[in-house]
Amino acid sequence: MFRLSTALMALLASSTVAFAPHTPVVSRKAASASTGMKSNLVMKDFPKPNLEDTDNYRNYERLSQSFGTTLKADGGEKKKVAIIGGGLSGLACAKYLSDAGHEPVVYEARDVLGGKVSAWQDADGDWIETGLHIFFGAYPNMMNMFAELDIHDRLQWKVHKMIFAMQQLPGEFTTFDFIPGIPAPFNFGLAILMNQKMLTLQEKLQTAPPLLPMLIQGQDFIDAQDELSVTQFMRKYGMPERINEEVFIAMAKALDFIDPDKLSMTVVLTAMNRFLNEDNGLQMAFLDGNQPDRLCAPMKEHIEARGGKIVMNAPVKEIVTNEDGSIKHLEMRSGEKVVADEYVSAMPVDIMRRYVPEKWQNMPYFRQFDELEGIPVINLHMWFDRKLKAVDHLCFSRSPLLSVYADMSVTCKEYADDDASMLELVFAPCSPLAGGNVNWIAKTDEEIIDATMGELARLFPTEIAADPEWPATKDQGPNGQAKLRKYAVVKVPRSVYAAIPGRNKYRPSQRSPIDNFTLAGDWTSQKYLGSMEGAVFGGKLAAEVVAKKAKGMELPPVKEVQADIVEAAKDYKPRPPAGVKGEGAIAWGAGAQLTTKNEKLLREVDPSQFVAA
Repeated sequence: MFRLSTALMALLASSTVAFAPHTPVVSRKAASASTGMKSNLVMKDFPKPNLEDTDNYRNYERLSQSFGTTLKADGGEKKKVAIIGGGLSGLACAKYLSDAGHEPVVYEARDVLGGKVSAWQDADGDWIETGLHIFFGAYPNMMNMFAELDIHDRLQWKVHKMIFAMQQLPGEFTTFDFIPGIPAPFNFGLAILMNQKMLTLQEKLQTAPPLLPMLIQGQDFIDAQDELSVTQFMRKYGMPERINEEVFIAMAKALDFIDPDKLSMTVVLTAMNRFLNEDNGLQMAFLDGNQPDRLCAPMKEHIEARGGKIVMNAPVKEIVTNEDGSIKHLEMRSGEKVVADEYVSAMPVDIMRRYVPEKWQNMPYFRQFDELEGIPVINLHMWFDRKLKAVDHLCFSRSPLLSVYADMSVTCKEYADDDASMLELVFAPCSPLAGGNVNWIAKTDEEIIDATMGELARLFPTEIAADPEWPATKDQGPNGQAKLRKYAVVKVPRSVYAAIPGRNKYRPSQRSPIDNFTLAGDWTSQKYLGSMEGAVFGGKLAAEVVAKKAKGMELPPVKEVQADIVEAAKDYKPRPPAGVKGEGAIAWGAGAQLTTKNEKLLREVDPSQFVAA
């Protein structure tokens, strides 16, 4: 009681002042054009939180360990497993199958691993990332894998708080502070209760009761809300309207790049339930460098050290089946026929749909894929000619165009720069599907950057310069000096599946009705949504299915398919699978800078991306 009251008094004393974006943050000098302006920011990382003392961590640690014990292949049980896709889910599946003594071979169509976490270097040697990726304490499978690969030191943990830009006070921030020593979920409740800038006490009291069933009834209540959007749930249970603009818009865009009136409430409740029930669930970390080198490479090395293989630039042309519907082989574009004992798809849903063989197309399991589709998102990199007053953390912009952003020059060791800032920003929503009123995927890079510069002028009112090249900055005051030096616009036309109301029930199980075919991916049925954690967990569950099958053990059931899908599947007329046209990230469901060639391909294979809002 004494500790709780002391923490309350400390929180009350500190929560009435808006967060100043000048927090001393140690950086190393990076190679860039120096402006002569030195930064007083230092990067400060925090000790790794206690992630291991949770039931979720222990449960998934036991699952990891089982691949080397009860699921370990003996003699003739060893299987060759062909895995299509070298994103996080395919790599995780291969990692755990190699731990179990099998021979996984990952076939990646591109020249880089990672899928939606892939990155590449531009002509200047600067890294371009598909997305701004943050690691949370409540990612138990991801944290287990970091421990198993012995790469925990590659995570840069930040202070345990959430930082929001103040909409009415440009240039100022406010925070939800998590007080050490107060257990979950009380630490989160106190963080919200004691923040004096975003909601009134009455609004906070109105907000709490509708969320209590999430904690009391658990997953059954959460799953039952899938037919409601966040906005519908909020109004049904009498939550104050202002919580939408103050909290839910930022949360919805961070979770699924989508506005609250389009997002299933199950997604928000699932995230809150995961994060709120662990003391350090919402503590965030940045990877200390680019994802291919710092995350994917250790996974690849682990797999290959145990007899597995990673084959790059190996696109699949067709999944060829036997008369009974089982897979006969994979027909590669090169003409090679890949024969394996087991086959795993770790492709995104929009790509997997294009490969479903004719013999599978009347099966309800595969017809439910039609109910899922990837949502567009845009990731921006913006290099400025001087240092901005940055925060060593992820920031929720609460902008109508931007989701979250970070100054990577002060949050990430590899990108650190004493003299200039590089902002990485998530531009969302960027399509009608996500609730936006402009189809930004169809816009030019210059239009997107100009709109973003207008938002940054609001976020940094005394720092961004009025620059004739970017008309949206024309009203900036004379004190602003920072000009945009370089930018990169990465468009992901089909990112994580769109978690709109009513879609969760269509996510398929990893086990399929085809005897030698298993599904991986963040879009498969698992409780960590479309996220890095969901991708790793989906791959791990797929590996468990394959390993149990090899041991002759009881398998998890194939998830029940909805009645409407079962009925519709009866009348479906099978057709030759479309397959994938072209090459590169856009062809295979990831993100890229939209060159003329990429845009032409996208217009051909996914013309809906260019329909006006």
